[in-house]
Amino acid sequence: MKAYLILEDGHVFEGEHFGAEKEIISEFVFNTSMTGYLEVLTDPSYAGQSVVMTYPLIGNYGVCLDDQESVEPFVSGFVVNELARLGSHFRKDIDLEDYLIEHDIPGIQGIDTRFLTKLIRNQGCMNGMITTHQYEIKDIIDKIKVFRVSNVVDQTTCDKPYTLGSGNIHIALYDFGAKRNIARELVKRGCEVTVFPAHTKASEIIDKYDGVMLSNGPGDPSECQDIIEELKILSSTNMPVFAICLGHQLMALAHGVKTEKMKYGHHGANHPVKDLDTDRVYISTQNHNYVIKEDSIDKNLIQVWFKNVNDGTVEGLKYINKNIKTVQFHPEACSGPLDTSYLFDEFLKMIGGKNNG
Repeated sequence: MKAYLILEDGHVFEGEHFGAEKEIISEFVFNTSMTGYLEVLTDPSYAGQSVVMTYPLIGNYGVCLDDQESVEPFVSGFVVNELARLGSHFRKDIDLEDYLIEHDIPGIQGIDTRFLTKLIRNQGCMNGMITTHQYEIKDIIDKIKVFRVSNVVDQTTCDKPYTLGSGNIHIALYDFGAKRNIARELVKRGCEVTVFPAHTKASEIIDKYDGVMLSNGPGDPSECQDIIEELKILSSTNMPVFAICLGHQLMALAHGVKTEKMKYGHHGANHPVKDLDTDRVYISTQNHNYVIKEDSIDKNLIQVWFKNVNDGTVEGLKYINKNIKTVQFHPEACSGPLDTSYLFDEFLKMIGGKNNG
């Protein structure tokens, strides 16, 4: 069956439908990872977005359900150059197309994803539609343009607290759309992790846990004003706090820092980041459309910790005279790289009484 990808700038791509037979409008971003397509599909940070995979063949090892980063996929649509319909791997539970059908996600293949990626790089993230119907552009272009990713943290957070693991170190994990491997990394280090909904009051956390982890998540961080207010209260204590991705942005906003939307974001598993304390470079996985504005940082309160080697954007912050460290990238990355997983050990050192001020 023919399918069409229609972008808000008027470009139309004709390809072949796969996955669910469903029409969607979303924001379109590209991901440069060569593997880990299931982890991409199930990363809640993609809520409200469709993903264009730059690697040309996707689906060749099928889907292993144990590798999901959330209980269900959150992407709106999936765009590939070529779909491998029969995955081959000893851990495979289901083929990729069947997985997309089961979760009501449409896809399109057989289009020039290289051209589409270059288009997004040049013009920035764009809204678009995946459909199996032919349309006159003038009849739908306004509908595509008005789409906006909003309230996605509420769509991805848990409904009520739950606990994972056991141990003498008790961690409160704020779920803004958390990837499962954040809790896994803590549990395997001997922590008991209690996961809390995004809008949990700071008073439920303060002095009741040894440390606080703020998770990744989707959307515009400036929308989350009530969460930011609670983080102001939380950060007024000396509780050790470590934050990832959206959590990193929300903590910055709680300290008067500004954020802005990037042209096309960082989405992939090959982003180099430099630790400014050691001058050492690590390869990181990233997935974000918003970034800290460095010129809005009060250097008397906050120290820039990591920077992106490619574009110089802020990738990590240390809060002076506070037990707070945050990073924009994903130290828990699955399927990798694992370069920065040591940051979970750094978090546990903070809990042990080491202050970074």
